[in-house]
Amino acid sequence: MHLFGRGADTTPGTRSAVLFDFGGVLTTSVHAAFEQLGTELGCDPRLPLRLLARDKVSGALLVAHEEGRIGELEFEQGFAERLRAHGVAIDPAEPGIVRRIQRALEPDHAMIDLVARVREAGYRVGLLSNSLGDDCYAGFDLPVMFDAVTISGEVGVRKPSRRAYEIACERLGVRPEDAVMVDDLEQNITAAERAGLAGIVHTDASATATALTSVLGPRARRPGPGARGAME
Repeated sequence: MHLFGRGADTTPGTRSAVLFDFGGVLTTSVHAAFEQLGTELGCDPRLPLRLLARDKVSGALLVAHEEGRIGELEFEQGFAERLRAHGVAIDPAEPGIVRRIQRALEPDHAMIDLVARVREAGYRVGLLSNSLGDDCYAGFDLPVMFDAVTISGEVGVRKPSRRAYEIACERLGVRPEDAVMVDDLEQNITAAERAGLAGIVHTDASATATALTSVLGPRARRPGPGARGAME
């Protein structure tokens, strides 16, 4: 897996802002959380993600939820029905799917610290996240952590739509050509690059910090007192 995705602009010294994904970047792996869900449900751990990726009804439910067109409970009930259709014993009236996934996710403190250090070094930082559930950002003070926040369920468009990246850049006050996207999903990085951003496929905090060192340009603003270099 390439740190910058396929065809990324890796020319050093050109970018002044960073957009971070949430799940799988600021938290532990979302894929692992879905596999844990499968284990808890007593089925193939890969089944929940497989359905979301390959089953047309399941995928449409996820897109509708992430774009804010249906709520958490409606998504859960519909997805529970699809799981039941594939032999999983789950109560569709009260499935608790999102709660189980959220319970399996833990903050990645090294990445949270990296966001703070990049911001302290003078770069603008934003969040661009496909939302899952009503309380998926609980415990994160997003307005304090970021200069701008773009959540799919609030703006009605999700990654990998080009418009999602454009909205996030507009809110951050930068052009796509000035920004970097950090995401754990390669398809989201490919889409970001097509929209003009540089892309970093996140694997861990150390690798992402190294990648950012290569692509970020001179400090865009004077850091506050006591600020540290972004990649120290």
